Amino acid sequence: MKTLKYIFALIIFAAFTVSCSKDDDNNDVVINPIEDLQKILEISEADHTIELYSTKANLEVGYNEISLRFFDKGSNTYLSDVEPTWMPMMQMGPMQHSTPYSSLANNPINTVYKGFIVFSMAGDGGAYWEITFDYKINGQMKSLTKKIQVVQPADGLKKTQVFTGNDEGHYILAFVNPQNPEVAINNFQALLYKMEDMMHYSIVENYKVAIDPRMPSMGNHSSPNNQDLMYNELSKMYEGKLSLTMTGYWKINMKLLNENGEVLKGEDVTESNPESSLLFELEF
Repeated sequence: MKTLKYIFALIIFAAFTVSCSKDDDNNDVVINPIEDLQKILEISEADHTIELYSTKANLEVGYNEISLRFFDKGSNTYLSDVEPTWMPMMQMGPMQHSTPYSSLANNPINTVYKGFIVFSMAGDGGAYWEITFDYKINGQMKSLTKKIQVVQPADGLKKTQVFTGNDEGHYILAFVNPQNPEVAINNFQALLYKMEDMMHYSIVENYKVAIDPRMPSMGNHSSPNNQDLMYNELSKMYEGKLSLTMTGYWKINMKLLNENGEVLKGEDVTESNPESSLLFELEF
């Protein structure tokens, strides 16, 4: 009889454990959509607030991933149906110009809109950046322009090149990845734009960015197994492989070649020419 009671107790315990396990599986996991991001700007209006987030403490010259959230004060909720667009603009007294930027997109069940802006220069006393936001709150279209601060990169390294090519075209080449380089063969990504006019930039397709990483403090030695950057139609970026054989300061020397193989910018690294006029800098 005691044995039967013991077996019965085990059955009840097992059933209870399985039931609890299923309940736990059904519990929704709360994910913070802005975890690991820093709030860099908050714009408060009468009935709503716009929040800007980034992985960095400030907006910097070069490639910036930016996340936006729209908070409705009336319903006390973040919104996922505002359909926002944005337009960055550099104001320089009587002159103004834009810069390369992406559209804003979100997951329909998410309240975070993501995009990027490639700032071509920093603001100073006489020139500054602003962003115009157009969006919909409770079915009503709104437009708001806000002055923003754009500074030089905190690490002081060159990761953006604004230049005129041998074809007289005006280009912006911006470093994207690796954000956390390692002693390894790293995935290497960059964005290449050509200026059509002061307000419009187009993605350049089917060019090539030849790379030659060098370490100046170590006899300007290079590294093996690098792959030049080629255009990826899916990501809209130039992608290749960057081999870093040790930690320290690196110059990523580059040459930009058009679809005919003609060099538009940059030179080979030789004993008499230790660096290209087109380069990125890394230190880790």
